[in-house]
Amino acid sequence: MTTAVSSAALATIQPVVSDPERVALAGFLAGYRGLTREAYALDLRQFSSWCRARSLALFAVRRADIESFARDLEARGRARATVTRRLSTIAGFYKYAVEEELLGSSPAAHVRRPRVDYESHAVALDRNELGALLVAAGLGTAGEHALISLLALNGLRVSEAAGADIEHLGLERGHRTLTITRKGGKVVTIPLAPRTARAIDLAIGERTIGPVFLARDGRRLDRHSAGRIVRRTARRAGIGKTARLTRSGTRSSPPRWTPGCRCGTCKRRPRTPIRGPRCRTTAPAAAWTATRPILSPLRWQAPPGNLPGPGISAAWPPELPGGGSGS
Repeated sequence: MTTAVSSAALATIQPVVSDPERVALAGFLAGYRGLTREAYALDLRQFSSWCRARSLALFAVRRADIESFARDLEARGRARATVTRRLSTIAGFYKYAVEEELLGSSPAAHVRRPRVDYESHAVALDRNELGALLVAAGLGTAGEHALISLLALNGLRVSEAAGADIEHLGLERGHRTLTITRKGGKVVTIPLAPRTARAIDLAIGERTIGPVFLARDGRRLDRHSAGRIVRRTARRAGIGKTARLTRSGTRSSPPRWTPGCRCGTCKRRPRTPIRGPRCRTTAPAAAWTATRPILSPLRWQAPPGNLPGPGISAAWPPELPGGGSGS
């Protein structure tokens, strides 16, 4: 009769990533921030999970494994742009590991990436659809109305709108302004459209600090929740197109600056300098920035070379043959 012998020995669990791999991952992601870092972290997390499911260490991956990862993404229906971005992230990670002498050579150096069509095929909203979207937003909550107005009337990116704070609202030269952080960390102050300013005031209520847009749990609204708000509002407006949040003010909304405003807060393009008319008796006129006068089609203008000389009084238009005049 045999007896079962119980053993107290523990099975050795292999770590998900080794110490050199962890150092490489942390060092690579430390060079980025914001949404770029989040996107790269997501790409590397999915690639690490794919390798772990196949018992592959990150520093033991070969070129064929990365190609198989790309084919697996395509089989799951990922867009070519998504596959290309994730392969670019993987290539950047292994390049960093080689530069830091954590790896001898990069297995992703010669991985072929799908061709990406850089021409945008997105269909923008026309004027009527944009108006319907604003009407539907006005019938919703104050936060939805403020978000849609900020995206549609001021042309902000969704990340810029979601990152807006109440403390950054201000008043400059009679215009309500908002200081935002643009892509790349650039801080700018933009004038708000009157409708947007009123909607933001209703959205923040009595609050004096914190984010302008709050989620249901009281935290800052993220871009994914903002996307759901835009899509829900578009459905209420009866818009069948897919509402995109890359930049709502690119094609369908008015310019970012306030029309007719010449204050320092508006992003109005400067007028192109126009050279003044030349005179035969003096030096060429200096550059001037005023608006070029519009000549009436019935007004006579002296052709070049027939101007009267200095000290000569001549009337224009000259008398036509037969005693007629040019008028």
